[in-house]
Amino acid sequence: MKYREEIDGLRSVAVLPVILFHAGVEFFSGGFVGVDVFFVISGFLITTIIAAELERGTFSLLRFYERRARRILPALFFMMVCTLPFAWLWMLPDQLRDFSQSLVAVITFSSNFLFFFETGYFAADAELKPLLHTWSLAVEEQYYLFFPLLLWLLWRFGRRPAIWVVAALALASLAACEWGWRHSPEANFFLTPFRAWELLAGSLCALYLGEGKPKGRNLPALLGLLLVVVPMVLYDGQTPFPSLFTLAPIAGTAPIILFAARHTLVGRLLSLRPLVGIGLISYSAYLWHQPVFAFARLASPQRPDHWVMLALAGLSLVLAYLSWRFVEQPFRGRGGGVLPRRSAVFGAAFAGSLAFAGIGVVGHVQDGYPARMPASYWDQSALMDKLFEERLGLIRNDLCHYSEYTSEVRPETFMARWDCDGRGRPGLEATPIAIYGDSHAADRAAAFRAAGIDVIQITGASCPLWPRAFAEADCNILLEFFHSEMRERGIRNIVISNRFSPGEDTPERLQELADYWSARYDRVFLFTPMPEFADFALTYKRFGPEAAARIRPDLAKLDTFRDAAAQVDWKNVEFVDTVALFCGRIEECNTVTTGPMLVDYGHTSQLGVAHFSQGLSALIGELSRLNESGPAGL
Repeated sequence: MKYREEIDGLRSVAVLPVILFHAGVEFFSGGFVGVDVFFVISGFLITTIIAAELERGTFSLLRFYERRARRILPALFFMMVCTLPFAWLWMLPDQLRDFSQSLVAVITFSSNFLFFFETGYFAADAELKPLLHTWSLAVEEQYYLFFPLLLWLLWRFGRRPAIWVVAALALASLAACEWGWRHSPEANFFLTPFRAWELLAGSLCALYLGEGKPKGRNLPALLGLLLVVVPMVLYDGQTPFPSLFTLAPIAGTAPIILFAARHTLVGRLLSLRPLVGIGLISYSAYLWHQPVFAFARLASPQRPDHWVMLALAGLSLVLAYLSWRFVEQPFRGRGGGVLPRRSAVFGAAFAGSLAFAGIGVVGHVQDGYPARMPASYWDQSALMDKLFEERLGLIRNDLCHYSEYTSEVRPETFMARWDCDGRGRPGLEATPIAIYGDSHAADRAAAFRAAGIDVIQITGASCPLWPRAFAEADCNILLEFFHSEMRERGIRNIVISNRFSPGEDTPERLQELADYWSARYDRVFLFTPMPEFADFALTYKRFGPEAAARIRPDLAKLDTFRDAAAQVDWKNVEFVDTVALFCGRIEECNTVTTGPMLVDYGHTSQLGVAHFSQGLSALIGELSRLNESGPAGL
């Protein structure tokens, strides 16, 4: 096919927001959609080549997979080799064990399955996984395992029937995707059946356009570019994704491919030399940015600041150019470059894969080589693990707090054995004080108990404070359970608390929260978000209490909440200042006193719970006075 500069320009539009999103640049809160743009581009380019060869009767599966190996493996293997010494130096045993597993998953193009079982893409620990980004390579290669053969079988019936079948498959995949974000969001994000429609969209563009030139039309190309760019700044981690929301960047990429000819406004823009240059190295840039960011975070007792992350983003582009120039190009040059024979390509691919598989299996069997770690690590790690287990007792996990992460309990069994009705237990005063929320609300409940109050507690891990269409269904069940218990007891004044995940701390969402709770209760006391200390537990384990004590809270997150809250009509919702209770002044916040006050980024240890409880007397008195009338308050 004829080279199109504007496609490389579009690659740069896709890769730069991905890199900046992972660097923590808030403006590109939806930068992750760049991956979806890549899927469409990939489907278009590969299908164009396959269809042209089928048209000429020269298509060969062996030649297809040889091209894929030359394109994908040299830069991928080089990046993986470079990660090995840094993983050995900076990863804790459990992290190195997981990294070893990912080495095997990457070379078998199954890392999307591994990360589906291990973590969520937007979870905090995802930032510490150097090979997390390879999930998208796995999706592509799984697609190309079946699609060339499918197209070869369809081609005997002609191009038009092939288009109809591919379109039907795309619609089926999109329907599965729309079902998936509601019922299995992690599978929906990582697994190929839910993503195939994005690649198929590119394939449809290729089958429609053939080897012809794009139709030069300014308006559809410009609208397409807007549909690509706008979600990159409007979407965030709370946007259901992939879903019908993903139609915007997919439907935007397609008209750019079909209509952005070189002479159009969008074609000229995307053909600018800087954009084309970044587009040429975009594959290597994508490969390098995640390990660079992850190892920078692993190596430092504190998270790198925004300026450091931007510098690392620049370093990723430098490494990408070097990788493109000295690794990618030599293997893709005329006559086959470094490996001119097909047998040599497959032989090198097999040998490299076998080597990485061996390294990964041994790292897994050796459990991350714990002998690397000094004695101080083991003492510090044992303490943090002990405090974490203690916390499960403090929050009364499975009895008052619902968490599918720590047990096999389901909402029905949790509600059946729920045992947090505030009736009074040994050493605790019976009260009508009730609290609802997530795991941070569970910490606040533990603080009430530390203050001598047998609080009524219904909390659930990661549960938002109001019903959400794409929240876990379990959370909505727990929320209704809380309301029914309050109605039965006639409690009209309650406490709520939440972490407020990204996207939940906007003025619009907070207004929804205020409206929801104000309509149901007379007075609502909302604990403001807990200050967060990134990687506190990991830092304590690896670097010790002094380094952990120097971690500063994420002020940007707190400021985001405060700024949004200032724009909300809170009605009868009143704030309880969590920062004041835990820190006093945020600049003087202590996370280590006679021991760790936290068990992770923001959940409190027994010491932290006791400290927090000291400031609750006024709130306890106010709630007791308000609720003392019981059902008469209805």
